[in-house]
Amino acid sequence: MNNRYARQSLFLGENTQQRIQQAKVLIIGAGALGSASSEMLARAGIGHLTIVDRDYVEWSNLQRQQLYVETDVHRKLPKAIAAKQRLEQINSEIIIEGIVEDVHGLNIETLMQGHMIVVDATDNFETSLIINDAANKKGIPYIFGACVGSYGLTFPIVPGETPCLHCLLQHLPMDTMTCDTVGVISPIVQVTAAYQVTSVMKWLSAIPLQPIVQSVDLWKEEHAKVHVSKLKNPHCLTCGEQPIYPFLQLEQQMKVGVLCGRDAVQLRPGQSYKYSLEQIAENISKQVTKLIVNPYLLSCQFETYRIVFFEDGRAIIHGVADPMLARVVYNRFIQIGGSNQRVQV
Repeated sequence: MNNRYARQSLFLGENTQQRIQQAKVLIIGAGALGSASSEMLARAGIGHLTIVDRDYVEWSNLQRQQLYVETDVHRKLPKAIAAKQRLEQINSEIIIEGIVEDVHGLNIETLMQGHMIVVDATDNFETSLIINDAANKKGIPYIFGACVGSYGLTFPIVPGETPCLHCLLQHLPMDTMTCDTVGVISPIVQVTAAYQVTSVMKWLSAIPLQPIVQSVDLWKEEHAKVHVSKLKNPHCLTCGEQPIYPFLQLEQQMKVGVLCGRDAVQLRPGQSYKYSLEQIAENISKQVTKLIVNPYLLSCQFETYRIVFFEDGRAIIHGVADPMLARVVYNRFIQIGGSNQRVQV
C-alpha cells in the first residue's frame, strides 16, 4: 500500500480520507477553474470525478488552464477528454469520467444523479443558475465560483440551509466583464479554485459550510467575507416555500448563443441526436478544407466559416456573430453532411 495521501491524512484523519476516497464529485466546466479544481481533487483522492464540458482546447486556454498542452490544441481534443487523460496520469487509482456535453435544463438533473456535491466551474451566469436550480431541486450541495481579471468570488450553497444563487441575484456584482473582454490572470484562478476545493473537502469531512461569500482581488490586494444567511428569500422561486425552478424550464427548440469575444455562435438542437462523424466527414470531404475528425468532434473550414461539430449535433460556428446567419450556415452544413446520419436518442 502506497503512502500517496499520508500528509493529507495527517491533517484530515484516516476516517475523513476514506470518505474522500469513496466520494463522487461532479465538476461542470473544464476551463480555468475546472482544470485547477479537478487536479486538486484528483490529487486528494476523490474516488469518482465526473467532468462535463462542451468546449475543446484552443491556444488561448494554455495561459491559465493548467491541465492542457499544445498537443491537445493540435488534436482539437474536447476539454473533458483532455482533462480525463491528464488526470489519469496524475492518479490512476480513481475513476475519472469525461463527458463532452453542453449543460442545460434538459440534461442537468441526469448529470447530477448519484453525485454527492457539485463544483461550478462554468464561464457564464446562465449555466450557473441552471446548476443552482437543479442542485436545490435534488438537494445536492453546490459550490459556486467565478473569476475575471484579478477578481474571484466563491459561495457554498447547501439546499435547505443557505440562500441559493437566485436569492443573491440582486446582491452579487453583475457587470459585463468576462475573461474574453478584460482577460484573467492565472493566480486568481488558483485562489478561487482553492476556496471551492476547500469547501468540497470540508463538506466531505462533515464540517458545515457557512453561508459566506468570499471575494478576492489579488491585484488590488483586497479580500472580503460577507455572511449572507439573512438574504435567504422565503419567496425565492428556486429555494423558497413554493419553488418552481425557473431556470430548468427549457423549451424544446434549438438554442443559439453568441460566444462573447470569440466571433462565434454556438447552436444546440432542442432534441438529442447522435451523428456519425465519420460518415459526415466522408460526405463533406470534397466541400471543406482543414478537416479534422476525432471520436468526439469534427472540425473543418466550410465556405468562409470554421465549424466545430459535435456528435450530439451541437456546433460552434466561427467567423459569424449573427445568430440568424449561423442558423443558415448550420442548416446548410447539416444538409450537405447528411441529416440521415443522425439517430434520435
